[in-house]
Amino acid sequence: MFWNETALSMCTSSTGAMSPLESATVDASYGPEVRQYEYRGAWVIVAAGAYDMGSITPLRQALHTAARQYPKVVLEASAVTFADSTFLNLLILTNEIGTLRVVAPSVQVRRLCEITGVDSVLEVRQTIEDAASS
Repeated sequence: MFWNETALSMCTSSTGAMSPLESATVDASYGPEVRQYEYRGAWVIVAAGAYDMGSITPLRQALHTAARQYPKVVLEASAVTFADSTFLNLLILTNEIGTLRVVAPSVQVRRLCEITGVDSVLEVRQTIEDAASS
């Protein structure tokens, strides 16, 4: 059973919500990095680094805010070096709330999606331009 929007709200409410114009950036040598910007009406989030229960918060906040405020959210995941079930659940939940496109997933993310069958649920694109226009 997948999380729902209420679960996501509970996960992010204790940390406060980020406005879509804010960008959470962390030095990748110390943890994951999340950059955000608008592109052709879609909100693009570029994720880099390792994501697990202890490091998912900046990405969760960014996706939660974007999914509530934009008709289309694009996650560029080519620089994700590690992702576990926490990351996977976040992608599924974001896709349930709104339209999520995953762009150029790293080998680790692609493999995680394949072995769990999530690749049949998420829309994967090769470029940000393709994801924003589709």
